[in-house]
Amino acid sequence: MDSAELIVTAGGLALAAFVLWYFFFSARRTAAAVSSSGGVQEVAITVKGGYSPDVIEVERGKPVQLSFYRDEESSCSEELLMPDFRIRRDLPAFKTTLVELLPQQAGRFEFTCGMGMLRGSLVVK
Repeated sequence: MDSAELIVTAGGLALAAFVLWYFFFSARRTAAAVSSSGGVQEVAITVKGGYSPDVIEVERGKPVQLSFYRDEESSCSEELLMPDFRIRRDLPAFKTTLVELLPQQAGRFEFTCGMGMLRGSLVVK
């Protein structure tokens, strides 16, 4: 193996390690819902290469309004899936989409893009 092959192999391994770290081990961004005067728990989420914040904490039994602003045109982020709440929404680029729900059970509920690559969690306490 010559030096060019070693450099290409090392670069490929470094890139693979970065991808694994980014999707599975990077720090999660958590946000607690802010209650409005009407008792609705509100959270603004930016969709751009992922969800920010990607962990959202809310209280059980109180209405939740999630505002997803899609700040990109990537086809991966076109759709939002929240299977535990039977929610599927299209997220138009550069627009805000409201998702309203009433969590009745405590627990951790995952949400993803349509391809399952972007991931987030709704933690109900």
